[in-house]
Amino acid sequence: MTNDTTILLVGHGSRGREGNKETINFAAQWREKHPDWRIEVCFIEHAEVLLDEGLDRAAKGAKKVIAIPFILNAAGHVKMELPHALEEARARHPGVEFVVTRHLGMGPEVFAVLQGQLDRLMKDLAVPDPMTTGVVLLGRGSSDAGANGELAKMARWIFEDNEHELVDLAFTGVTWPRLETVVQRQVKLGMMQIAIVPVYLFTGVLIERIKAQVERLQGQYPQISFALGTHFGFDPGIFALLDARVGGEQAAGAMLECDGCKYRQLAEAEHLHDHSHTALPTGGGCAHGHDHGHGHDHHQGHGHSHPHHHGCSHKHD
Repeated sequence: MTNDTTILLVGHGSRGREGNKETINFAAQWREKHPDWRIEVCFIEHAEVLLDEGLDRAAKGAKKVIAIPFILNAAGHVKMELPHALEEARARHPGVEFVVTRHLGMGPEVFAVLQGQLDRLMKDLAVPDPMTTGVVLLGRGSSDAGANGELAKMARWIFEDNEHELVDLAFTGVTWPRLETVVQRQVKLGMMQIAIVPVYLFTGVLIERIKAQVERLQGQYPQISFALGTHFGFDPGIFALLDARVGGEQAAGAMLECDGCKYRQLAEAEHLHDHSHTALPTGGGCAHGHDHGHGHDHHQGHGHSHPHHHGCSHKHD
């Protein structure tokens, strides 16, 4: 890493100040690991330093800016607003090369973090029988079906690598199902314990809302033992993932994943570039050929069979 290169960590931004503070603290810890790197921070919304100002700060005194979307799933913000901001920054700073990495994504690194969360929750529950312990991956939710599908992939991977009878997906907003519905279903299907794994980098308004929801659910189902995980932004795996992103950024002018898909093209054509990211009648899916399969071939000794011989090929990027 040369002294004339700036790394710009682009966070989502939270209405709760603590969430943004944690992102800033993460950047400070990352700087300690790489004291020779110049690392700046900005946010897409709900913060003082937004994209345009962040890109301008990063460009000052630099020949190259590496923008990293510090976001788990690529929905409207990553697919539309960030590329637009980068185009404008290139026009404002013609002498600076702007490149962008892929967002964090739902790959093997994040899967390992989620598996670690689940392992800790099972210990909190005194290591019960996984066949009677339901798992719920709880995401933010998006109007982009592709982003929701990425989280669904993590739920499937958790199912494949563990012995839980039920591994379900729930969302805190925008899309369905919600946590209460999934818990009700798992209770009806005989779960005695439920482990809830939030898929969130940092704290914020929604994390506090999740805690309140779980407290209410515990009151509604006193016979069920609940274990609630936490946000995981400071996990060592996230630092390692960002290190890898810095070393493998895309070429200048390259598009982010999905920049050229129907999601963005149709939205731009209809002038829907706003903060609501209204769902578009395209099915929300983008065919990117992300074939994720595990090739796991372990046999479980309970009464149902998991299809572990799935012949997909890994193409993690």
